[in-house]
Amino acid sequence: MKIVVLVLALAATPAAAQSMKIEDLCVKVAKHLLMTENLHTGVVQSFPELKPPGARLTYSTRDGVEKKDMVDTISCEFAQTRAPFGLQRFCLASTCYSTAEKNPENKRRFEEVNTLMEREGL
Repeated sequence: MKIVVLVLALAATPAAAQSMKIEDLCVKVAKHLLMTENLHTGVVQSFPELKPPGARLTYSTRDGVEKKDMVDTISCEFAQTRAPFGLQRFCLASTCYSTAEKNPENKRRFEEVNTLMEREGL
């Protein structure tokens, strides 16, 4: 029982955020943007060694979709591979969001998602 409590306590610490993978962060970005807790991933590609580090993946918000049938995509770029990761840019399908975005609505969506990530210490 004490071990379970300790494991749960460690999972909620900032150190847990540091051990997150870039692809996990990209899933969080997608969940925040799409305002859903239900996100199934298909093909996942991660590039922590690139500058900037990033990931891209296929996903579905519907239950029961096979990975091969997931065609919606998101890609994410971060400032670094450890917390705070510093979300720099993400693209959903062919629409991209960043601080440098000229479209005010897309820039606003980026700022909203970035704020949610920062609140989580990511």
